Amino acid sequence: MVLKVYNTLTRSKEEFTPLHGNRVNMFVCGPTVYDYMHLGHARTYIAYDVIARYLRYKKYSLFYIMNITDVDDKIIERAKEKNVHPIKLAVEYENYFMEDMERLGINTVNLFVRASEHLEEIINQVKTLIEKGYAYETETGVYYDVTKFLDYGKLSRQKPEELSQHRVDPDPTKRHPQDFALWKKRSREEFGWDSPWGYGRPGWHIEDTAITVTYFGPTYDIHGGAIELIFPHHEAEIAQAEAATGVKPLVRYWVHTGLLTVRGEKMSKSLGNFITVRDALKKYDAETLRFFFILTHYRSPIDFDEQKLEQARESLRTLYNTLQNLQETEQADELTEEDKNLQTKLQQFKQKFIDAMDDDFNTPVAVSVLFELAHEVNRVIQKNKRISSKLKEDVSNLFKELGGILGILQKPIRKEAETEIVDKLLEVIIEVRNELRNRKEYEIADRIRNRLREVGIVLEDTGKGTRWRFS
Repeated sequence: MVLKVYNTLTRSKEEFTPLHGNRVNMFVCGPTVYDYMHLGHARTYIAYDVIARYLRYKKYSLFYIMNITDVDDKIIERAKEKNVHPIKLAVEYENYFMEDMERLGINTVNLFVRASEHLEEIINQVKTLIEKGYAYETETGVYYDVTKFLDYGKLSRQKPEELSQHRVDPDPTKRHPQDFALWKKRSREEFGWDSPWGYGRPGWHIEDTAITVTYFGPTYDIHGGAIELIFPHHEAEIAQAEAATGVKPLVRYWVHTGLLTVRGEKMSKSLGNFITVRDALKKYDAETLRFFFILTHYRSPIDFDEQKLEQARESLRTLYNTLQNLQETEQADELTEEDKNLQTKLQQFKQKFIDAMDDDFNTPVAVSVLFELAHEVNRVIQKNKRISSKLKEDVSNLFKELGGILGILQKPIRKEAETEIVDKLLEVIIEVRNELRNRKEYEIADRIRNRLREVGIVLEDTGKGTRWRFS
């Protein structure tokens, strides 16, 4: 089976054929860094992390870029509230973002690119669009004339009469309500840069196309982002880049993730219903969060539910328990018939997993294959009470290999004796910390908790006492 990818542009699954042989260029819209990363972002970035892992597993040479939007009105407004320079604020939250990405195990991005470091490329692209007649200048800025680009609306499947209802940048100086800003003129008192059209700052859409054309050229393989970015952001990217370069298509495969909602509403900072990654990781470990998201296909919406998250944690624990059972099962000198049958089935399980991932990265089906494998392994262990060292190694390696594509099942499996020692040591540490808290020596107690978190152990103070878990 060949890899097939759902293309938003064509609304169909297509055989994946990169532009340059085995090389794949992928761009994903990154964060606007003015606040902490929330679970809606995590859902999207985990999805593309899995896609990137699988492409590399398939031996594609992937170059994966994510932009950092550090020039934006939201950043400037937040900077005013905090009385700091916008770039300083952006750098602060970019660092928090990188910390959260690392904790979530998202490590597949080759290059993070800041918009503020590509002003020359942005200005040059705006110049080109003006020279080609696609953009015009007014007293408030430079705007893209969407009526000049006949394909405008092709990604979102909107007709010209529908587009006229959108006022993406309300401004009476524009030719048409749906025209969008390429450069916004601002007073010298505000944050900005000099340009051929006066002092100001770039529009949101032009930042991404200036970056992708610079690094990838006029056409590249995959563009990712959440589904709500299709219009106007990705629609505008197509219009800008294809008009500026004269080359179509800008992107061969448009890949979009479904929304994460809370009680049916989109999780977003503007609605104030978001849960930060940092807060979520205080209660759940990173693998549980990843597992919760990959249980749903990347294109499908997810309604956030703590009960479902708890179920995901228990399901993941089931897989780890299988690996623990495997490790603790007594070794046999020779393969039994049951062992031989399982050995034969390993390749079949692996192929079923690959077939699922080849079908537009179908992680829910891929995960179901892991549970089928776990069920078969546990059945053999319960029947034989022993397992050959070769089979034990092969099964463990297969779980780690396939789990690695999803970013799960990578924690070391401890032996029973080691587990008992660690449990007892943590009981002692918790007892000492509680005594310090009773004495109101909170600074030392907090230092113990923080040091444990640094090594991957989270303490949770509850009404029933202090619990611990791996982060």
